[in-house]
Amino acid sequence: MSFNYIGCWALFIKEVRRFYSVAVQTIFAPVISSLLFLLIFGQVVSSEITAFEGVNYSQFLIPGLVMMTILQNAFANSSSSLIQAKVYGNINFVLLSPISPLEFYLAFVAASVVRGVAVGLGVLVIGWLAFDVQIINPLVVIVFAILASALMGSIGVAAGIISDKYDQLSAFQNFLIVPLTFLSGVFYSIKSLPETWQFISHFNPFFYMVDGFRYGFFNQGDISIVFSLLVTIIFFLGITMINLILLYKGVKIRN
Repeated sequence: MSFNYIGCWALFIKEVRRFYSVAVQTIFAPVISSLLFLLIFGQVVSSEITAFEGVNYSQFLIPGLVMMTILQNAFANSSSSLIQAKVYGNINFVLLSPISPLEFYLAFVAASVVRGVAVGLGVLVIGWLAFDVQIINPLVVIVFAILASALMGSIGVAAGIISDKYDQLSAFQNFLIVPLTFLSGVFYSIKSLPETWQFISHFNPFFYMVDGFRYGFFNQGDISIVFSLLVTIIFFLGITMINLILLYKGVKIRN
């Protein structure tokens, strides 16, 4: 069976237009929220903390905030779209179209990448204008931004499939996504933590995305950039396999 490029592209455009139509809520609001974090933490504790050598705390904080914004918004895009489609029955129109589960999955993840990168870029521009942040390895930054948003879009697809109603999805986000994001080294270097918490932090997959992304800015990180990349790729492939199994079986979608 050939790949339905037109169908996949049409579903992708539909998902992009969905979040773009409410850009104030889906793009500008997260940028403003991240700016508030930057103003509060960057200005209040900037003189008290030195995370990396030769890097002030405000500059250190910006890549973490950019990645946090990417992670949360990429997840929100695919998960909210799926649960909305399930609750209102719009998913039936997609299922009746000649689109395979793989094409369905790729369209949702690609739209999540667009939203995640768009919001992250907005935060990055503000950080660049206000704090003169320099990017030493742009390729590393681009790779981790795309991989991280694709991974979180994929997790969002899984959450949207598993959840039957909005409060279940909210629980998934509030008790899993948000804590893992805030404890991933966004606001601190894990080397500043006690050894026990450093060890625990290595079991947080979000930490590797944040640290790898930050490495692209400063050529410094808490762990090897290669290891961070490998963990992110493996985690993405694992979630992708789970999603495709759920979609091909039609779990909580077709039945």
